Amino acid sequence: TAKATSRIKEVGVKKAVGARKNNLVYHYLGESMLMTVISMLAAILLVILLIPKFNEITGKQLSFNLNLNLLLFLLITGVITGLLSGSYPAFYLSGFKPAVILKGKLEKSVGELWARKGLVVFQFVLSIVLITAVMVVYQQIQFVQSKNLGYDKDNVIYFEKRGGIVANPETFINEAKSIAGVLEVSSIGSPLVGSKATTFGVDWEGKNPDDDINFEQVDANYDLTETMGVQMASGRFFSRDFSGDTSKIVFNETAIKVMGLEDPIGSVVNVWGTELEIIGVVKDFHFESFHEELKPLFMMLRPLRTQVVMAKIAAGREQETIGQLEQIYKQFNPGAAFEFAFLDQLYQAQYLAEQRVAVLSRYFAGLAILISCLGLLGLATFNTERRMKEISIRKVLGATNLGIIKLLSGDFTRMVLLAIMVALPIGYLVSHNWLQEFAYRIELHWWTFLLPGLAALSIAWITVGIQMVKAVGISPVDSLKDE
Repeated sequence: TAKATSRIKEVGVKKAVGARKNNLVYHYLGESMLMTVISMLAAILLVILLIPKFNEITGKQLSFNLNLNLLLFLLITGVITGLLSGSYPAFYLSGFKPAVILKGKLEKSVGELWARKGLVVFQFVLSIVLITAVMVVYQQIQFVQSKNLGYDKDNVIYFEKRGGIVANPETFINEAKSIAGVLEVSSIGSPLVGSKATTFGVDWEGKNPDDDINFEQVDANYDLTETMGVQMASGRFFSRDFSGDTSKIVFNETAIKVMGLEDPIGSVVNVWGTELEIIGVVKDFHFESFHEELKPLFMMLRPLRTQVVMAKIAAGREQETIGQLEQIYKQFNPGAAFEFAFLDQLYQAQYLAEQRVAVLSRYFAGLAILISCLGLLGLATFNTERRMKEISIRKVLGATNLGIIKLLSGDFTRMVLLAIMVALPIGYLVSHNWLQEFAYRIELHWWTFLLPGLAALSIAWITVGIQMVKAVGISPVDSLKDE
């Protein structure tokens, strides 16, 4: 659209020598369609080249197959794009009378000017919103990675009890503990990370009969808190030093708050019709992702019902220690493969979608910035070419290069500032709504939205500045010699 105006005299000359409006319409639309076809071919090539990387980032298995449906979609998209991009010179410029054009009395269209500026503002709005999204996603991922979970997930492996381990769990655990690189070993009903079995069957003195509180249930073995680094808020955990712990129970802090027990140690609760004494309260730990609120949880000593062995390994000795664990495992399960996983990997898997969003948003933000800069560069180039004589006259009259750059860049600065004003509330709403998916999330600070705006403004100044420096460096003689 910017370049089309510079061809206005071409339109006048062609119409003066007999070209009809229809001829000009077909000519300009043809140019636009040709450019669109070239762009489409380049896009198809880029898709073919980038699909493997896209699949790697997203975990998908997409492939490019040019079937009839896709071909029709591409043709329709190409035609619509070509018509839209070529409609301005084709229908607007071809409608002017040759005499008006060649006399130079053609008035500038306010709508035409605002259409170009509006497109650049729109591009920068998208860029700023995407930069904001990248920052918010990054901060939330960092928050998830760094927040204290209430347990130590590092250097902990887990694997299922199978074969001889099911029949002799204590023997296996004792042999595993004898390995030099193993710090602690225990077993649990299911991996610590993720949802557990749930029950409403917990009653206690003073409970409102109308309350239906859903408790997470964990089947535990001795030494589980030591293995996982879970801290006790009060009381103790199950211990071999005490007999009768199978008739005891341990709750987390959230459960005690929900139950309204002020001094829980020694209190008796009824679980599925069996009375159990509370001997301890563990500090809250995040056994689910940060999408979920902490839930009330209780642990019961039921070693034979545990399904997963968890082992804490000394840092720096992982490979050696796991090899020795595998040897003991195969003594209990001859011929079976030792299939294990690290607990921190299981934890990270909960946020796989967010991590993919973080990576993709960075790519999209980069593309949006690139496209915005291209649009701004095009507009800056057009305006500079249109005002070259004005620049030369100002230089002849004593204007400095810096003064001219400030004058020419002011309009673009206002456009980006307008984009910032529009983008900030949009960025806030998008970020706020995304964060609502997390029960535990970062707080949105003012600088989270200011920095993307300043980044966009800096990028715009650099983009425009490069073009302006080139313009003011041209000698006034070269620009004014034809006057």
